[in-house]
Amino acid sequence: MSAAVSNERAVAGGARDGMASRKATPRRCPRFDESGEPQVSHGPLRSRRGALPSRTRASYTPLNVTVNGKSCILFWAKKLEIKLKDHTQLDLTGRIFGPNAKVNLKSSTCSEHKAMLVLKLGDVEDLKDFVIRLLMSNTYYESAGQNWFSLDSVHILYNKTSEVRFNATEIYAPATSSYHCQHVSSLQKYDTLLVPSTQADGATLQHVTFTDFQIQAFSIQDGQFASATDCASFFTPAILMGLIMSLILLLVLAYALHMVVHLKSIERYDEHKTVYFPKTQSSDSGEKSSL
Repeated sequence: MSAAVSNERAVAGGARDGMASRKATPRRCPRFDESGEPQVSHGPLRSRRGALPSRTRASYTPLNVTVNGKSCILFWAKKLEIKLKDHTQLDLTGRIFGPNAKVNLKSSTCSEHKAMLVLKLGDVEDLKDFVIRLLMSNTYYESAGQNWFSLDSVHILYNKTSEVRFNATEIYAPATSSYHCQHVSSLQKYDTLLVPSTQADGATLQHVTFTDFQIQAFSIQDGQFASATDCASFFTPAILMGLIMSLILLLVLAYALHMVVHLKSIERYDEHKTVYFPKTQSSDSGEKSSL
């Protein structure tokens, strides 16, 4: 029996203000149906980020991969662009999200420690059998005392034999949270969170960029995104430059104060110093003759 595919569409709305994070609950191992394939549906979009400002989103809903009615993967992006070698840049947003989406998620899989989101798009322009795979893992860290999920790699397959792989770096969050980043991309101007697995000729001509990227796997409650862990770093280039300039100014000020204090000590020494003039031979003989 094939996995049931439902397309639930909630009323479009802007992202709500941040809500408090849910308490961590024991994670259950997903169960598959008789066919061994997860059920797939488009779930309602209800952002639940505590620390992030609310943003107005498009009307389309996130992808929701479910197993026996329980969500195991949630994925959303405002825009997805891919550039492959010898091909024009592709905007795949409309093919994955929205009312006219033609994406097939039936090959997606979930287990206790591994999950794979498979986006089958069929033929895209002159590319045959276009497929995007996002591989994720769930790991327990004793130092943190909880499970963390991570995006390990992104695979792009086309024409049945061609494959482009990008290794993900620093894309992770607690299992009870979702992960959000304004840009998840292989481009240097977006911090290069996706790195090509090969440095062969032409690898730099291929790139992928997710805009307003949000994903969650494994511990999902009520088919909704939990509060998000954001990739935004406190030390942005502007802040870092400001800190460096402030440090330079403080050093200059400290040196100037040191010089002023040193000059004052020299003046104080000069005021109390007695000057003695040695007597010459001529002055001694003049004094004797006067006697």
